[in-house]
Amino acid sequence: MSTSRELLDMGFTQEPFPVGAHVCLIYQTEEERRDLMAKFLEAGLRDGERVLYLTDVMKPGELLDWLSDLGVEIPSGADEGRFSVVDAESVYCKGGEFIPDRMFDYWGALYDDSVAKGYPAVRATGETSWAVRGIPGSDRLVEYEALLNKALEKVPVTAVCQYDAKLFDGATILDVLRVHPVMISRGQLVKNPFYIGPDEFLALPRR
Repeated sequence: MSTSRELLDMGFTQEPFPVGAHVCLIYQTEEERRDLMAKFLEAGLRDGERVLYLTDVMKPGELLDWLSDLGVEIPSGADEGRFSVVDAESVYCKGGEFIPDRMFDYWGALYDDSVAKGYPAVRATGETSWAVRGIPGSDRLVEYEALLNKALEKVPVTAVCQYDAKLFDGATILDVLRVHPVMISRGQLVKNPFYIGPDEFLALPRR
C-alpha cells in the first residue's frame, strides 16, 4: 500500500518529510506543544489529508474550539469526516485495557479507509498522558511504540506521539527516544541518535 504523495509538509518545519514518519515530541511546556501541534494539524488540513487527533489534555470540543480560535480552517459539510478529534483513552484503551495489537488493527483500518476515499496522505497525533493513570496494559506503551515502526512500513500513517516530560520518569523518556526514529528538537525534525530498531530494542532486558 502507498499514498499518492511521498512527501508532506509537517507545518512547523520548511523541510518536506516522507509519509509514514514515526516522530516523538517530548515537551516541557503546554505552549510548546500547542504551537507545534497546531501547525502540524493545519498543514495536513490545508493539503487535503485525512487528519486524526487523539486528545487527552483537552476534551475534543475544547480542542476544536481552540483550533478555530487560532484561525485553523476546520473541514465542514461533505468534507467534515476528513478531520477527527477523538478522546485518546477511548481509542487506545477500548474496553478499559490497552492492547497493542488492537491499535495496529486500528491504524490499518484508518489507512485503508483513507486510501479508499482518495485522500493523498494520512497524519495523526496522539497524547500519551492516559498512560500514567494505571490503566491495565499501559505498561506496554513503549513496546507498542517499538512495534509501531514495523506497522507504519505497511500502513504509512505519519504519526507524532506527544510525551509530557513532567509526567514520565527519566528511564521511560529514554525508552521513548529509543523507539522513535525521528524526534522534534527546537521545532525541527531531526534523525534520532538514540533510536534502536524494534527487534533490537525488544531484545533488551526489561526493567
